[in-house]
Amino acid sequence: MRVDLFDFTLPPENIALRPAAPRDSARLLRVDAAGLADHVVRDLPGLLCAGDCLVFNDTRVIPAQLEGRRGDAKIGATLHKREGLRLWRAFVRNAKRVRTGDLIDFGQGVSAIAADRGEDGSILLDFQGGEPVEVLLERAGTMPLPPYIAGKRPTDERDHSDYQTMFAREKGAVAAPTAALHFTPSLMAAIAAAGIATETLTLHVGAGTFLPVKADDTDDHKMHAEWGRIDPATAGRLNAVRGRGGRVIAVGTTSLRLIESACAEDGVIRPFEGDTAIFITPGYRFRGIDGLMTNFHLPKSTLFMLVSALMGRERMQAAYAHAIEAGYRFYSYGDSSLLLP
Repeated sequence: MRVDLFDFTLPPENIALRPAAPRDSARLLRVDAAGLADHVVRDLPGLLCAGDCLVFNDTRVIPAQLEGRRGDAKIGATLHKREGLRLWRAFVRNAKRVRTGDLIDFGQGVSAIAADRGEDGSILLDFQGGEPVEVLLERAGTMPLPPYIAGKRPTDERDHSDYQTMFAREKGAVAAPTAALHFTPSLMAAIAAAGIATETLTLHVGAGTFLPVKADDTDDHKMHAEWGRIDPATAGRLNAVRGRGGRVIAVGTTSLRLIESACAEDGVIRPFEGDTAIFITPGYRFRGIDGLMTNFHLPKSTLFMLVSALMGRERMQAAYAHAIEAGYRFYSYGDSSLLLP
């Protein structure tokens, strides 16, 4: 499909630079067969049914943004996928000044050798020293805010808590599963009281989620792989939910993509551990999920293509037009939507 079919105009003032406070006070646009309805996130228990199940991503964002030098050249690196104990694939700013074998000094006693260069222009960084890479990143790294936020203000101390969900446990993401940023302990208690189940899985979100689609046709776009895991017990419980007539509602496109990667043609969710580069566009037949809670996405992005695949492109264009007109806040720190096909 033509990528420009997924374009729309977003006024800059609709881009959120900070999350709502409290988190569950964010607005929520419900999109279903009945049309559009405006809510807030804390209304969620009343918008779902007893027996439904919300599926969260428990990945934890690491301080994966690094600033350093190779000689007299300033080098910026955003880690996006682990490839070994001390090896991380990174998108590098000023990469033309880095050759294979060069040492990049990130300060604070943290350095890495440029091991090789990928076809996509990324560089494999081999971190030096005996300390775990996670320790080095805590010392020298900063939170990797999306470029549409980082371009408007610097990262600060608030982002270290604002850009983590309450489910964050498994370290390895370089972007937050932002749909889950809206949840609070009180909202989770209300969800449980309403008879709605919850499950977690792990997908380490990569920086590739922020990359623009440069191709003119979706067939020519290549997704970056991300590592995920659904354990056997979780897969079994999700299958049981659907077996009882409940709905599996993914909280975030990361949860959705992992479930769909693990789901067979027969609609059974299998245990999964490994890389996925699933790219969902209109025409895709969803097998493992029955709904999605997600924030509002970039024009011409793979994520807007995904929600268009779930709900229909024209319906989502209309929903986004309503959201813009009504002043909904977009992107990682923005408001949410509940999509029920």
